[in-house]
Amino acid sequence: MNAELERLIALQKLVSAAHDAERKVADEPEREKAFEGRLDTARRRLAADKERLAENQNARRAVEKDVAMHQGRLSKFREQAMAVKTNQEYHAVQKEIGFAQGEIKTIEDKILELMVEADDLTAAVKRAEAELASEQKAVDADRRAMATELAAMKSSLEQIAGERAEVVRGLSAKALAIFELVLRRRNGVAVAPARDGICTVCHVRLRPQVFNTILRNDQIIQCDSCQRILYHVPAAAPAASSPVPQSAQ
Repeated sequence: MNAELERLIALQKLVSAAHDAERKVADEPEREKAFEGRLDTARRRLAADKERLAENQNARRAVEKDVAMHQGRLSKFREQAMAVKTNQEYHAVQKEIGFAQGEIKTIEDKILELMVEADDLTAAVKRAEAELASEQKAVDADRRAMATELAAMKSSLEQIAGERAEVVRGLSAKALAIFELVLRRRNGVAVAPARDGICTVCHVRLRPQVFNTILRNDQIIQCDSCQRILYHVPAAAPAASSPVPQSAQ
């Protein structure tokens, strides 16, 4: 293979690797935002469950005050019943006593409903607390993994920079200029393989004589359509099958 073409292929691989590493480093704020979003979702779920439990408790306290009020009225009516002098007064007081007892029964039933609901809400709060703790643990692990990955990416970028400088030193000014121009114009891909008479990036069919020249890999050839530097990767030879022992036939 042409020495400069070989270096250009190596340079493209380094550029692509650097691009991937830079993208992962640049994605750190978004990934951190996603981590915080996961935690925020769990926190909001817990806050909502706690709020419903607090509403239940407030409602129960309000209903219990109503019970106390009606029990006070009931005691008062019972005292009045002891002091009435006529049947008419007695029946009127008994009617009030019956009404107060009915109100107390209704309110006590409501208290029981609120107590049952409180048990469910308390369980929901405990589940939400456990889910938040679990999510926090998972996010902490993901953050550690991301920190390790970012450290590796930054180290890789330093290594790539050194290797790239070494490759560039071996290129002619003309070859490097072509590479950098196409790299800027073609979204970071200046070198690509050609296969079956086609540029594998822009998918335009190459002229037969151009593709035949590319097959030799002995000079720098650019795609007529996208201007990328093209090379050919020979198809891997099929693995030879092992002879079958005579005894196994």
